[in-house]
Amino acid sequence: MPKMSGAEYVSRALKAYGVTHIFFVPTVLSRALAVMDLEGTGISRIITHGEKAAVYMADGFARASGRPGITMAQIVGGLNLAAGLRDAHLAGSPVIAFTGGYDPLYRYRHDYQEAEDFDAFEAVTKFNAYIDDVRRFPDLIRQAFRMATTGTPGPVHLRLRGKLGQLEEDVAELEVLAEEQFSHYPPFRPEPQLEHVRQVARVLGAAKKPIIVAGSGVRSSGAKRELVELAEKLQIPVATSLTGKELIPGNHPLSVGVVGTYSRRSANALVSQADLVFFAGTRAGGMTTHLWRVPKIGVPAVQLDINPEDLGRNYPLQGSILGDAKVSLRKLIEAADASTAASRKEWVAHCQKAVTDWRAEFAPLYNSDSSPIHPIRIIKELTDNLPPDAFVLSDTGHSGMWTGGYLDLNHPGQGYIRCAGHLGWGFPAALGAKCALPDRPVVLFSGDAGFWYHIGEIETAVRWNINAVIVVNNNCAQNQETNIYSRAYGGKQQANSRQLWTFKQTNLSKVAESMGE
Repeated sequence: MPKMSGAEYVSRALKAYGVTHIFFVPTVLSRALAVMDLEGTGISRIITHGEKAAVYMADGFARASGRPGITMAQIVGGLNLAAGLRDAHLAGSPVIAFTGGYDPLYRYRHDYQEAEDFDAFEAVTKFNAYIDDVRRFPDLIRQAFRMATTGTPGPVHLRLRGKLGQLEEDVAELEVLAEEQFSHYPPFRPEPQLEHVRQVARVLGAAKKPIIVAGSGVRSSGAKRELVELAEKLQIPVATSLTGKELIPGNHPLSVGVVGTYSRRSANALVSQADLVFFAGTRAGGMTTHLWRVPKIGVPAVQLDINPEDLGRNYPLQGSILGDAKVSLRKLIEAADASTAASRKEWVAHCQKAVTDWRAEFAPLYNSDSSPIHPIRIIKELTDNLPPDAFVLSDTGHSGMWTGGYLDLNHPGQGYIRCAGHLGWGFPAALGAKCALPDRPVVLFSGDAGFWYHIGEIETAVRWNINAVIVVNNNCAQNQETNIYSRAYGGKQQANSRQLWTFKQTNLSKVAESMGE
């Protein structure tokens, strides 16, 4: 077995796993980063202007590519990095984070930057581990990739000995072992039990007004085609979670739009009218169900998920399928009785009319020439002009509302991901997504409040020639807070209440130009 340093091992192991980009804040694993260059790995080492931005870039990269995103920070930036991992945790995104940590010899002695924060990673990772001995690199890096990609994907954290990860300087007999299977997700496709598939098929076949609510598990599994095929075979309308927006084209006759809190009103109405809801690859959480009001708890339901603990967590079920979405939907297509589709003709017509009526109601805003331009008109221009292979990202808040409710992805090759909760995620995530998809148009829709969070990453984009398209709805405000502060001031805005949610007007395009954009 060859002798090598920890730095050489980290570089060679990441290369063996197919890593192409690392997003980091110096200084951490400096020798490993140098070895990547000296040994010609081709890994791009992208310095960012903050730990959260580094995580968001890795997150956007992971969700766009289907491969783990890699991020790094020294110990003093650990809490910032952990804060950024929350979004990856909420979204089920496989981000692998390396941070520096204390040398056991110096713990509890008021060493420089000493403030133990290892436990901060527990709540936002699937796996949180120390590496205090260089001989643990082989098994723990493999475990990190396994944990990040299996089941519902999610972030992991490896804390290395030494504030800057100086563990990398140690030498030992090490063999580079990389399990290619875990370099992407899903690495496994567990098959469901056929009796469970048949039970769900029977329940679907008997329903007169069923609707599918499809979520990120279908997206992670790469099961778009199977979802649409099942819907067409049984003539069941499809709503999606916001994260699952790309799963069915917006102009498909069975598409009713995004359901939940950041949603399309017609989708919420139709899900509420259904006599059966099929939750496919969604946890049926608060955002997707508008705090479990759409549909109401108690509606007849069936569910497909890869995690047994999420089956029936929020809604009592008449049938459930445990398995990978792509495999399970294929089995369900085979078991489904196409002859039952005719019984849903009136229901499908009703759903189509509801969508048509909704479009007619909002046509004046879609076609408005008012100034300043209405956000819905911006969304119409995006819908009409996005290339067939465009990949769209949305920040949270109103950006999620505008894109979730009003943007249509009318081509099967278009993609969409959104912030899972942290305003400001969008811009760095879009840069990470563009790194993952260099040959596809990557478009972000954000408000100015979100864009301000990590505006310094314009310089990163220029430095690395990351050509994402950034659309900023600049209303000089966190406009979603308007009603919140109206209520706080007794029901009406006061002279000073705007201090709590508005910004100075700034020409953001000139800011970008000053950084070389």
